[in-house]
Amino acid sequence: MKIGIKDVLYRIRPFFILYLIVLCACLIVKLLYSRETIYFAVNRLNSSWADAIMPYITDVGEGLTVVILSAIIALFSYRKALLLVSGFAVTSITAQILKRIFDAPRPRLYFSHRLSEIHFVKDVQVWSVHSFPSGHSVTAFSAAVVITYLCKNKGWGIPALLIAILVGYSRMYLSQHFFEDVMAGSVIGVITTVFWLSWLDSKQFIHTGKWNTGLIGSLKK
Repeated sequence: MKIGIKDVLYRIRPFFILYLIVLCACLIVKLLYSRETIYFAVNRLNSSWADAIMPYITDVGEGLTVVILSAIIALFSYRKALLLVSGFAVTSITAQILKRIFDAPRPRLYFSHRLSEIHFVKDVQVWSVHSFPSGHSVTAFSAAVVITYLCKNKGWGIPALLIAILVGYSRMYLSQHFFEDVMAGSVIGVITTVFWLSWLDSKQFIHTGKWNTGLIGSLKK
């Protein structure tokens, strides 16, 4: 079964079209405003309720979340679980390699001379290095692509994108990343996953009966 990049993009079209619109808007913001201006604009929009929920939103972009979701999906379909967890693995490795290559400072280190002006969320450990790209954003956008690809109702791609955007925003709110880290993370997550799905889902083995059932189906046999 041959699945090309165009096939994958067609299957995620509601997600991808809206994503391109959001990405273009972000690029315009980046062209108009400096890193410092964007960072402090986000940082100053803080509140007690946002401080309470942002750490939980950012956890959606954790690898553990994807692994748990993949384990649940594996109860019904090994193929779908493999596409999700392997997409996470490939994009995460890519992100970690780029983090080491760029070795960029995070906001805490970059603005070390202005820490008194920065709002930090209580009890959240803020890192200092390997800022570019945002790994949580990579994971969130990669998972959103796979979920959209697998859902019969492609409209689910829109809430999936919104959740991924919230994860990216939470990384800026928590002072873990800059705007461009999140943008790059989203691009890496989306593009790498599209290529990965077009390659892996074209493999004949993954469309056999064994892979299209899950643990529950296997136990019933």
